[in-house]
Amino acid sequence: MSKVIRDALHGDIEFSPAELRLIDTLPLQRLRGIKQLGTSALVYPSAVHTRFEHSLGTCWVAKRLLAELRRRGVAIESEDAVAVPAAALLHDITHIPFGHTFEDERRVFARHDEDPDRLERFLAAPDLAAALRATGAAERVRALLTRDPAAPRPYAHELISGTVCADLLDYLRRDAFHTGLAQAYDDRLFRSFDVAAEHLTVDLQKDGLFRHDVLSELIHLLRVRYNLTERVYYHHAKAVAGAMISKALELALAAGRVDLAALMQVGDEAFLWSLAQACADLPDVADLLDDLARRRLYKRVYLLTVAGYGRPGVDAEQQAALAATYHYDAAARRQAEESLAAKLKLPAGAVILYCPSPRMQLKEAHVPVRVEPGRVVPLATLGNPEVASLVAKHRALWGFFVALRRDHEHLFARAGQLCEERFGHANMIRLQARGQLSFEF
Repeated sequence: MSKVIRDALHGDIEFSPAELRLIDTLPLQRLRGIKQLGTSALVYPSAVHTRFEHSLGTCWVAKRLLAELRRRGVAIESEDAVAVPAAALLHDITHIPFGHTFEDERRVFARHDEDPDRLERFLAAPDLAAALRATGAAERVRALLTRDPAAPRPYAHELISGTVCADLLDYLRRDAFHTGLAQAYDDRLFRSFDVAAEHLTVDLQKDGLFRHDVLSELIHLLRVRYNLTERVYYHHAKAVAGAMISKALELALAAGRVDLAALMQVGDEAFLWSLAQACADLPDVADLLDDLARRRLYKRVYLLTVAGYGRPGVDAEQQAALAATYHYDAAARRQAEESLAAKLKLPAGAVILYCPSPRMQLKEAHVPVRVEPGRVVPLATLGNPEVASLVAKHRALWGFFVALRRDHEHLFARAGQLCEERFGHANMIRLQARGQLSFEF
């Protein structure tokens, strides 16, 4: 018998018996303990929603997209009618606590969706393996989750993890709701999804006539995505808190006190508690975790941004050089942190360097769109000035910083000077303090 679950966003959402069996497995239930937005709750206190509810929402949105495709006359295979919602439910099961922070921002571990061994470990869990077999579409679900390029009907995978997909459509609305930000897209966008040459596309035409209203809705979706990135995903306090947790984990890993296998079994709070217990005799880790528990976030003492929109900053070549050394090379990043700490006569854990990837693409701008019968192109190629502006603004959110523990305020100015000498660029913290560094576009 199917069951109805009340969701804060979508209202009553219905799940089949096979889906309920998946929901009740340990790998999926574990996601109740992993916040969707990691350290964002330190900035937006109500942002405590979890990957569990997001997984339910993604499943529901995937079903809605399947229904829209059927309405347009797309013949949905019976196997996909089962496998797509099931894969949507399971698309986040490989997440670890603070996963995006550890995997994308500090590159401590491989990305959760690029680690086939991690996925196999979760899919092999006895209750989940049995629940998958019971769906009758286990191999198709596996193919959708592994992004098998040889899998037929690629639109089925794109419904879950494409440029504009069920995952995105749920988390944008959910993240905005729980952060209290007035960001929303219009549901009429759902009616524009179609399939062209076996790929998911957004139809910008009807009977050969261009639909400017649909284009406007799609651009508004990009605007929502950009605004959430600016105000939530790359909020400076969230980034500092994430860097602190990452630094604590890196020190614990170096001391042999924790490993990835342990993280795959717990949620956020259990991870922080077990890390504190395992590292109670490591002062640097203990201090970092104590500061986090008290929301005593490190203070940025050095800042670099990308030049543009009338503000100073590093150019693309300089940005790439910084990322090559301090994002992609963990040893070089650690050496820089330790060198700065030594010059300031501070413990190694008191200095943190943060350098995100320069590849901050607004991937949704490349969603395939049908502009006339038989012609599908990426949205970004249409030459729309607002799309181009949003793509450029998104890239400009990149920021490199060095932060110090707040106990060492008397060293903040000296630390900024040392960073200028080491990295060869003027400290933009001073410009920001004088109101000369604007992040508004």
